[in-house]
Amino acid sequence: MAQGKRISAEIDNDALQAIKEMGAAAKQARVQAGEGQASAAARLGVHVQTIGRIEAGEPGVAISHMMGLLALYGISVKLCPADRPVP
Repeated sequence: MAQGKRISAEIDNDALQAIKEMGAAAKQARVQAGEGQASAAARLGVHVQTIGRIEAGEPGVAISHMMGLLALYGISVKLCPADRPVP
């Protein structure tokens, strides 16, 4: 947990908000699919605590774990330059 706090001090607020939103979207999709965190963790090949950290929007979780969890539930992420709003 200390690492996440250290990392969050180095990330701007927009990025932190995006991490939280992705975590919330992952949780919502998992719950709608009727799966528990343990099932999602087993499918992704990570510890159940990793799923909890992703869904809580904690910075410091490996991007591959975040993207993998989103992909399990059919969620894709579109990147765009920070100076251009998302269409």
